[in-house]
Amino acid sequence: MGINNQNITITKSTTTKIKEVDFSNLSFGEIFTDHMFECDYVDGKWTNAQIRPYGPISLDPSAKVFHYGQAIFEGMKAYKSLDNVVWLFRPEENINRLNKSAERLAIPEFPKDLFFDGMETLLNIDKEWIQTSEGSSMYIRPFVIATEPGVSASPAKKYKLMIILSPAQSYYSGEVKVLFADKYSRSANGGVGFAKCAGNYAGQFYPTKLANQAGYQQVVWTDASTHENLEEAGTMNVFFRINDTLITAPTSDRILDGITRKSVIAIAEKEGINVEVRNVSVYEIEEAAKNGSLKEMFGAGTAAVINPIVSFHFKGNDYDLPKLENSFAALFKKKITDIQRGKAEDTFGWRYQVRTL
Repeated sequence: MGINNQNITITKSTTTKIKEVDFSNLSFGEIFTDHMFECDYVDGKWTNAQIRPYGPISLDPSAKVFHYGQAIFEGMKAYKSLDNVVWLFRPEENINRLNKSAERLAIPEFPKDLFFDGMETLLNIDKEWIQTSEGSSMYIRPFVIATEPGVSASPAKKYKLMIILSPAQSYYSGEVKVLFADKYSRSANGGVGFAKCAGNYAGQFYPTKLANQAGYQQVVWTDASTHENLEEAGTMNVFFRINDTLITAPTSDRILDGITRKSVIAIAEKEGINVEVRNVSVYEIEEAAKNGSLKEMFGAGTAAVINPIVSFHFKGNDYDLPKLENSFAALFKKKITDIQRGKAEDTFGWRYQVRTL
């Protein structure tokens, strides 16, 4: 079945940047394709859906996004198989989460059908940008911003949803050393920690900068009340392996409901790995590191899929993790990426074939 794009105005670029791109040497999120999708919320409805050449947008200086931070986003990836078919990974989870974030920030929900129609039309138009080489993908960034002019402290009445595309290579940030937070917080009870809103990430930058200066790549955030329970790692959910049990914190209004996180848990359960979703104490992990039962820590997220953590720091002490030949991290990364790329049977029904024009 083809895409229903009859309500989407398409203006194609007269030129292309694709020949200027070195696809073997990409920095994550810095190169964008020739086109973008946008849609405006005006007079109580989403309208003016269009795909046009990628380029700057014009906003009034008093647009509420600049003053009150009404901005949400998602992160997704598309993959192209050798037979030129484009696939997505669990995309319904992304639009559901986008609308969950929208609700928390008093932004109007975006229609699911229009989201898929716009995104899939855009992927078809810029299909040549999606490479088939090992590790290549197309990073998809949908986002919504408040565009209504005015500095009154109230929800906007006008918004813009956009989708932009960025070709990506296999993401690997090297050996990651983390610092357990004991002063700064990412989120608090009743807050917006579960939403993918821009302010969540802005608030992390300063404490992460301090961690970087001290020699650590990421911060593992702890609960705001006691700083005793471990929650998220930088921009990813975090997992711990004590002996052969996989442990991760439960989602809450402080923790993002990660799609890769859910996939790891589902695969672990299918593989017969014992999984515990519960509060994880800093002191439990510190003690496990001391007695040798802490085998692994890793982050899980869209960009890197799985990112192993080699050591952590807590209150003046560094703890190194063992190097394992057959790690859970490697198992989960292979299982997920093999499904994403069609190298393994998708028994979960996670792959979604992008419709053609």
